[in-house]
Amino acid sequence: MKRSRTLIFLLFLLSFFGAFATNAIIYIRLLYLTSFLIGASWLWVKLSIIKLDLNRHTRSLRDNVGDIYDEHFEISNNNPWYCPWVEVHNESNLPSSAGSRLLIGIKKKEKRSYIARTWLRQRGSFSLGPTTFISRDPLALFQSQKSFPAKSQLVVLPMIVPISSFPNPPGLLPGGKVVRQKALGITPHAAGIREYAPGDALRRIHWQTSARRQKLMVKEFDQDPQSSVWIFLDAQSAVQLSKQDSTLEDDWDNWMLGNKPKFSLPPSTIEYAVTSAASLTHYFIKERRAVGLIASGQSNIVIPADRSIRQEEKILETLAYIQSKGKMPLEELVTVQAGQLMQGSSAVLITPSVRPEILQAIDVLLRRKLHPTVVLLDAESFGGTESSIALEDSIKKLNLPLCHIRCGDDLGKALSNFSSQKENTI
Repeated sequence: MKRSRTLIFLLFLLSFFGAFATNAIIYIRLLYLTSFLIGASWLWVKLSIIKLDLNRHTRSLRDNVGDIYDEHFEISNNNPWYCPWVEVHNESNLPSSAGSRLLIGIKKKEKRSYIARTWLRQRGSFSLGPTTFISRDPLALFQSQKSFPAKSQLVVLPMIVPISSFPNPPGLLPGGKVVRQKALGITPHAAGIREYAPGDALRRIHWQTSARRQKLMVKEFDQDPQSSVWIFLDAQSAVQLSKQDSTLEDDWDNWMLGNKPKFSLPPSTIEYAVTSAASLTHYFIKERRAVGLIASGQSNIVIPADRSIRQEEKILETLAYIQSKGKMPLEELVTVQAGQLMQGSSAVLITPSVRPEILQAIDVLLRRKLHPTVVLLDAESFGGTESSIALEDSIKKLNLPLCHIRCGDDLGKALSNFSSQKENTI
């Protein structure tokens, strides 16, 4: 590109000064030729891109880590002339995002489309754009570009691994003692009737009472007597560990050859912890259990327990943004929040910490008649120097369910296997 520009520029200068200095016909003709090439090249890049348009769309703006994300690109040539070629640059901040192409020979009024597939390897929110069109002339003298801003955001949720079994949270089965606490949704346990308030669902209206009192009345419900499951996620920065991911390049090469790779979690404790929390949320929601999330990352997070599909979406979206930037240790988080939990609930502690203070958190839960389960990430396998054996032995002596996860383990199988299979189901 630089050589062609330099050559044309030198020819133009040579012909310009030669024509005025000697008035020779060869210099005049060369001046006309170089002037024509420069003018034609400038018009080429300006006119070929002026009315090109872009439409980017997809079926969903939410997907999970490890999935292949499909996005449809449609380029329309609204010019009344032929577009020889145009470079499409996808400038999305989505890691390894596809979509950049070189399109050749777009006829007038023609639409050219293609599908870009991106392997999602990182959770979070990413903009689908901006997109830039770049046009160059054959001599590479000029280039023109046209940008389209991002119009939507893609939320990449944590990966969900299948869990075949997990220690069943102890609690009263349906039909037992009613929990005298109002439920946000509809349960089999009606508690009373009150006047309609803006925002109440229409299906909760009690029409017979409304007709008798000549005003809208809605039904209230108590919570189901099954115990809630609270997931405590340790996002404290001081206890997180990670190793360099050496499999990324090989996996990416296989994907580029057309083979869908098997996704492996990055060797990071926060990624294993977040994926464990997301998978357990999905498992308990499928088991019709009320699930809540408590974590301390960039900020303190408390999501009240609920059992709906909407609750799963809320927790997964929250987990998509959690980073290992927390300052509050897990034992302090448990101490602060345990008093707000209903007795008989279960608490799942997910942590890579090997500090003995974790036993204090377990003791707080037991004294408040909460039932802890520990998901312990092996710090040594993630590059740590301290062993978790002493902490594991102490937890086993308490006869509590303990899940030990090492870096590189099949997370679904690891979460389904416990060193203590004691299940206190009443």
